Amino acid sequence: MSSTIIDSIIFGDIFSDEAMRNVWSDENRTQKYLDIEAALARVQGRLGIIPKEAADEIVKHCTIDQIDMAKLKQQTERIGYPILGIVSQLNALCRDKLGEYCHWGATTQDITDTATVLQIREALELIDDDLRAISGALADLAKRHRDTPMVARSNLQQAVPITFGFKMAELLSAIERHRERLAQMRPRVLMGEFGGAAGTLASIEKGAMEAQQGLMEELGLAQPLIAWHTIRDTIAEVGCFLGLVGGTLGKLAMDVKLMMQTEVGEVYEPFAPGRGSSSTMPQKRNPISSCYIHATISVVRQHAAALLDAMVADHERSTGPWEIEWIVLPEAFCLLSGALKQSRFVLSGLEVDAERMREVLDMTNGLVVSEAVMMGLGPYLGREYAHDLVYDICREAIRKKRPLLDLLAENKEITKHLNRAELAKLCDPSNYLGQSGVMVDRVLASVRKH
Repeated sequence: MSSTIIDSIIFGDIFSDEAMRNVWSDENRTQKYLDIEAALARVQGRLGIIPKEAADEIVKHCTIDQIDMAKLKQQTERIGYPILGIVSQLNALCRDKLGEYCHWGATTQDITDTATVLQIREALELIDDDLRAISGALADLAKRHRDTPMVARSNLQQAVPITFGFKMAELLSAIERHRERLAQMRPRVLMGEFGGAAGTLASIEKGAMEAQQGLMEELGLAQPLIAWHTIRDTIAEVGCFLGLVGGTLGKLAMDVKLMMQTEVGEVYEPFAPGRGSSSTMPQKRNPISSCYIHATISVVRQHAAALLDAMVADHERSTGPWEIEWIVLPEAFCLLSGALKQSRFVLSGLEVDAERMREVLDMTNGLVVSEAVMMGLGPYLGREYAHDLVYDICREAIRKKRPLLDLLAENKEITKHLNRAELAKLCDPSNYLGQSGVMVDRVLASVRKH
């Protein structure tokens, strides 16, 4: 019976993703332990650290179908860690006591940490795929709506005109930075561990460093310069990366939620019959995916903080901080996978109402372009005086509920310099988009092609 949102039969594929759950499953983790033990045996057999016959025998049994998972559960509960249970079962499976050479010179944390890194490598591949897809969807929206005017908002108030393409390109630029971070992070993070009891490999008299190098080459991981049993910056970096990605997805979700408000109605999540409906209010269309994104990434951020806390480890082998990672790292990845999946869904079918965006721009009777008017009058009246004059006229427009253009055209100080046609041009939001299009193009040109 499942009891967490990630493993829930009902909610699991809403707040998480099956492929990511598989990466962090007991079965995959246990197979990673076996993969490492097999690789270690092969390398040590090749180097003559253990008998070649023993290495072949150990490798032959390093498949999960030969492991008694119920027994492993019991062993782990008794011992406190699963690795000794794995080694014990492998030893029993091997003939002629050749299994005694299994795990030669290694310690529990070597195998556990290296398995975690292998899982991280698989998980980052999934995230990379999602980020690539999200980047493509954002790029498409930015390109299609490069010149679609809408209002920018500051403190939830209408500010100045921008384009919807500009809004999407801003998010796209962040996603592209996350893709860059991921590429830069891999060489640091994808580093295995093989140091023995306190990290010095003292238990292997000859060929210790060669065995470490060979093991990492077998696994396709970087060789550490020194043991990192209680130096956990790379794991914390992964957590911070997940938190950063989640923050950007949360920003997307926040804006979609706000733009879906009845009073705004500028965009909508993709439609499906019944999706987002209320049990009592038939007219409602709730921002379901955005709500899920908000919830999941909020927890991911807390997990990132926990991974930073896990860095504060005691001496050469810690008493508790290490186990924090066991709890939160799989959850962080799984929850982020859910946010990524929901984001892909939102962006792949986002409904954009350009007409409504224009209506919202016009709803203040021209006040949204007050900055444009102020800047247009600045060369004639001085910027500060123009600001104060336009400010007073805006207050009057609000009080009398009249178009800003009409009041501007009635002001003799202003009409000495600009006629109504010229003022109308200043009051057209589509004429005050600044360098939006140029910036959109710059972001689109920077998108990674792979």
